[in-house]
Amino acid sequence: MTKQFKPITPGAYLSDQVADVLAAEIRAGRLGVGDKLPTEAALVAQFLVSRTVVREAVSRLKSLGLVDSRQGSGVYVKEVGFSPLNFDARSAVSKQAVIQMVEVRRALEAEVAELAARRRSQADIKRIRQSITLLDKAVQGGGDGVDEDVQYHRAIADAARNPFLIGTLEYLAQFLRGATRVTRANEARREDFARQVRDEHEMIVQAIEAGDPVAARKAAAQHMDNAIQRIEQADPAFWEQAGVQLARPLVCALPMHN
Repeated sequence: MTKQFKPITPGAYLSDQVADVLAAEIRAGRLGVGDKLPTEAALVAQFLVSRTVVREAVSRLKSLGLVDSRQGSGVYVKEVGFSPLNFDARSAVSKQAVIQMVEVRRALEAEVAELAARRRSQADIKRIRQSITLLDKAVQGGGDGVDEDVQYHRAIADAARNPFLIGTLEYLAQFLRGATRVTRANEARREDFARQVRDEHEMIVQAIEAGDPVAARKAAAQHMDNAIQRIEQADPAFWEQAGVQLARPLVCALPMHN
């Protein structure tokens, strides 16, 4: 039976959303090695997006080494050349676990920001700026901003021009998304926290835009350090609620939040 997908939610970066859905299916084994992806026309009809969106999504899957094209035949799932890391995402229900997740992100995000400052194009800067605008609108509209924050960090990762780093971040995202929900919920409780996050995002972008890799690395690392400090300031009642949030099923997503 041909795999069926639900339409994509209207919004920014539709190709990323399509790629994420397909990547999640592949990593979960629901699309196995050697399986053929639905045709371009079928994906257009199922996701309710344009052919350009589908082509961009498939291109990203190819860059991640998840699929390849066979001339005149279609796009097929590739065999992964190594064993995936083994994390138990649903065991991460404590303050300490969230802090440890942010520590992992600090190492990766600092490197990504530095590379982005070295390699970014004007198109990259525009996309990063757009992602901040969308994040601000989501928060102002009463949303949690998780998806928009993910897009912000994804835009920076794309500017780093390193598919292996992007692949690592995407793989880890399925385990870190619960922590993202928690950090954003914590920051939404206090106006000063929310303002700090906005300012930290802006500092990272300014450094990348200026082509200053040292400042970009420092700003990204400080963003994560400050995230840890904000987590440590949350009261016990908040962490009882956070444990419930982290225990929800996690969905593979783009990288990531603070």
